[in-house]
Amino acid sequence: MDEPRRTPSGVPVTLRRLVPPPALAGFLLLLALVFAVSYAVGAGAGPVAPGMHAPGTGADGGDHGGDMGDMGDMGHGHGGVG
Repeated sequence: MDEPRRTPSGVPVTLRRLVPPPALAGFLLLLALVFAVSYAVGAGAGPVAPGMHAPGTGADGGDHGGDMGDMGDMGHGHGGVG
């Protein structure tokens, strides 16, 4: 019976082709770790501004089309200056 060819490290050649290089595996692991830590920090920090939430996730569950704040009393439709 033929034995599979082996590299000097003792790993079969077919297995060696399927495994990514150690540097690539290390980089991907580091990348995943950085994303996980940044997500955890962002989740811990909370929303950017008070009352900020996704549409349709208000306290009453309805979508009110956004909050205009103090801009509601601006005189729209008056094109003149002064």
